[in-house]
Amino acid sequence: DCLFVTDYFTRTPRKLNAFRSFASVELFHFNVPDDTVVAVWNLITFKEQGGTFGDSCPDRNVTVYFRSGAPPVINPLHTRFPRDTIVPGSFAVTLTWTLPNRTTGVFNVTSPLPGDWFLAAHLPKDEGKISVKGLYEECQYLFQPQLIVQRLIGIPVLYPGYLIEQMIPVHNRSALYKVFIPNYTSRVKVQLVDCSTRNKTTESCPVFLKIRAKAPPLHNSTYLDCKDHKSCELETVLPFWEQWYYILVERYVGNVNIYFRIGVQVKDCSKPSLSKGASSSSALNMPQSFGSVMGFSLSEALPAAGLPPVSQNASERGPVFVSEEAAAYLGSSPDVHKCWPIRPTLRNELDTFSVHFYIFFGPNISIPPDRAAVFAINLMPVLDSGGVLNMELKLNVVKSTAGFVLSVNTTSNITKLRIPYPQTGTWYLSLRSLCATEHGFEVCSNVTAEVYLRSYLTPCINDCGTYGQCKLLRTNNFLYAACECKAGWDGWGCTDNSEAYSYGFQLLSTLLLCLSNLMFVPPVAIAIRSHYLLEASVYIFTMFFSTFYHACDQPGIVVFCIMEYDVLQFCDFLGSLMSVWVTVIAMARLKSIIKQVLYLLGAMLLSMALQLDRHGLWNLLGPSLFALGIMAIAWTVRTIRRRRCYPPTWKRWVFYLFPGTMIATSAVALYAFVETEENYFYIHSIWHMLIAGSVGFLLPPRAKPDDKVTPMQRRRGCGYQLCVNEHEEMGLVDPAIVSINSICTS
Repeated sequence: DCLFVTDYFTRTPRKLNAFRSFASVELFHFNVPDDTVVAVWNLITFKEQGGTFGDSCPDRNVTVYFRSGAPPVINPLHTRFPRDTIVPGSFAVTLTWTLPNRTTGVFNVTSPLPGDWFLAAHLPKDEGKISVKGLYEECQYLFQPQLIVQRLIGIPVLYPGYLIEQMIPVHNRSALYKVFIPNYTSRVKVQLVDCSTRNKTTESCPVFLKIRAKAPPLHNSTYLDCKDHKSCELETVLPFWEQWYYILVERYVGNVNIYFRIGVQVKDCSKPSLSKGASSSSALNMPQSFGSVMGFSLSEALPAAGLPPVSQNASERGPVFVSEEAAAYLGSSPDVHKCWPIRPTLRNELDTFSVHFYIFFGPNISIPPDRAAVFAINLMPVLDSGGVLNMELKLNVVKSTAGFVLSVNTTSNITKLRIPYPQTGTWYLSLRSLCATEHGFEVCSNVTAEVYLRSYLTPCINDCGTYGQCKLLRTNNFLYAACECKAGWDGWGCTDNSEAYSYGFQLLSTLLLCLSNLMFVPPVAIAIRSHYLLEASVYIFTMFFSTFYHACDQPGIVVFCIMEYDVLQFCDFLGSLMSVWVTVIAMARLKSIIKQVLYLLGAMLLSMALQLDRHGLWNLLGPSLFALGIMAIAWTVRTIRRRRCYPPTWKRWVFYLFPGTMIATSAVALYAFVETEENYFYIHSIWHMLIAGSVGFLLPPRAKPDDKVTPMQRRRGCGYQLCVNEHEEMGLVDPAIVSINSICTS
């Protein structure tokens, strides 16, 4: 009897994001041990808001995808994939909320494949609202997967060529065994003989015989009912090399003990006796030292379409490539024990997910008419499963056709195949030449096809094209790449243009965002006319860098960058904050030396704050409140000294301060609460115009010079000192009614 051991694995909770592309999902990596009979994922999701439970947060469904061997290739928005792309399947689970701030889900997998398993989780796509960081407490949805596995220890091991006596007790329903399949094995046969009940041999054996590679058999695994067979033999061709095969003997008659003998036989095609008669490797233009022998499946008749028949495990291997250490091979002889050499490939790593597989004595390949050319491509575990496996095939000689699903002919002599997130292991490629006849495609007689074959690994499909950016992402110790699309383009390779922005729309949005900065021209003219030269220089700086930053920040092809994007962004943000700072400080009417010190101090502190966090709320709110505080103190001091409100005229309040304040408040409200990704180009343009317009209203008029008293005048007046005349500082006051107070002190 076997013993069960339970293992527990967990991952740190992570914040989920709304789905936009695969770059926005959270990816989790698990490793399922060998001999696992059941794996249970416990999926925990909870809400947080401001460090506490987010009971008031809305319920948003969480979608989780599962895949073995590589990250799942998902398409929740139902966008179009690039041409010649194979989409591997995956499992999906949607979690709904059962409690106000917490929900759980369970995903069970019986007899899972051992090795790497990947989970991808995300929230539904949102409206794309642009929120100011720190303006309000954001609802966060945290996801934490936990894995519980139950595995068997002490599974009996069968050795090829030996029969062992076994029994299924009355209290057991089945018996599980495993056997290791070495390299160069072309066939595996499981034999169950001498079946009996209660020590009496019966004509029929009331058991099912099942077999499966890598994991214990399932209900839909390859099986044989031994009741209908006198000699119970279950055969598997093209087994996976260097893998464990699990054999399950399951009873369907109770209350009796079942006795039997079980054994395994394997066919090794690398033996000279079995490979005798195989073609020499010179026919494939390769020396014997570069080749190794292997078994292959054979077809006695070709389909009319010219495609090879799908083998028993074709669903696990794929139509063109065959992964996981087995080769789908099409031969022309009924001898299933022949071995053909595998043409090796050289792995050349250029960069992360940038690997070229060079064929010895290639890339031009001659395919004989009576046999296939077989190649092996080895993808490293974890290192290669986060990229895209690419295949290019070009026909150089006419009158023949090569390939399976990846096919070329005389009308279309080049084809490509892309496999995103390929499963790791050894992939085998078989090329076969077929000739067209009246009855379809048949084996060629005297035509040798010559093809150009190129295989390589890239991070993304076509580097995500013109309207995408290929991003290298990391989850713990696993690296993977994904496209992030822009300008309305979508899809795995940013090739779906169903909602893409037109060129005219891109040009219009760029012109609006850039030319809206010309609204700073009137404030610059007002500042120069009022002798606010420092302020005018800041406005010019802001107008210049905001224009070219938005010209460089566009998502489409209407882009113009005069320097690095990061430099333009920093200067744009610094100019915007400095414009607010100098305007409010100028409204405070401070002494010249104090004003200059505050200008310089503000520039240094704002530069530091932007370097720490450019998108934080306090980068805009902090300097503004501090400057407003300085202005309020200065105005309050003047009001107390003069015993009248400052500024003293109602015209200044009604026609300048109030409109300027309302315009600035409207701009901030649009920026903080209305702006989204869809309306960004015109809402942000309005923001530019409103901010520039508010500066024109709020900037104070030119200060009138004070009438200074010369030292000669001070000595007059019988030894009394004449103080400096105090004028009203607002330019709207009529000079005819200005009172001059001469205050003398001894």
